[in-house]
Amino acid sequence: MEVIPAIDLLEGRCVRLYQGDYAQSEVFDDNPVAVARQWVDQGATCLHLVDLDGAKAGQPMNQMAIEAIVRAVDVPVQVGGGLRDRQSVAELLKLGVQRVILGTVAVEQPDLVAQLSQEFPSQIVVGIDARNGKVATRGWLETSEVEAVQLAQQMAELGVAAIIYTDIHRDGTLQGPNREALRELASAITIPVIASGGVSSVTDLLNLLTLEPIGVTGAIVGRALYTGNIELKEAIRAVGQGRWQDIPPDFGSSAFA
Repeated sequence: MEVIPAIDLLEGRCVRLYQGDYAQSEVFDDNPVAVARQWVDQGATCLHLVDLDGAKAGQPMNQMAIEAIVRAVDVPVQVGGGLRDRQSVAELLKLGVQRVILGTVAVEQPDLVAQLSQEFPSQIVVGIDARNGKVATRGWLETSEVEAVQLAQQMAELGVAAIIYTDIHRDGTLQGPNREALRELASAITIPVIASGGVSSVTDLLNLLTLEPIGVTGAIVGRALYTGNIELKEAIRAVGQGRWQDIPPDFGSSAFA
């Protein structure tokens, strides 16, 4: 299973939020490029970037920092936050981003997701961020009536490469991921699922590894890396480090590039 370090960008700095609350942000580093290099030096085979300003504004806001990170590391980078039209997606991919993560538009504009999945095969991922099983949108500031599992099934049918599932109540809390929700979601679809939110220890990662046979192929880790609760090298040794390109081409209806 792949351990994926998260770099959350707010006003060009590396921060972490507590349960998605912008009022509860903690700055971990003023230099996200240095942070990116640090994780790659410790063995990361890909990076997860979130444009928090973009998620709130509805359009990308940290392109300079994102481009600098992409140029500074030699591993794939995936980016989410505020991507709600084709132009924003195309511009990020042109910068060298490997995959883009769509969230709000998956609920509000599924036809756009279908179009982008066809135009940019294997490069479109959908992030499903849930509160009590319901999908949150617009930088987690709103909660829809859409069920997470229902949305995952719809997105899989539209051809997205993978689903990133976040339990908002666990995000940034170091309380452990919601394994039951992940099990339910992964069992309902045939494309890879990446776990996000609440990972606090190597034990949490080992517990997630038991879900790998049903399609949970990776885990995004944020706060625990920055606080030192998890040492990246140790985590990689514990669970093994898969790579996007190692996923079989016949895994589900769409595989990673």
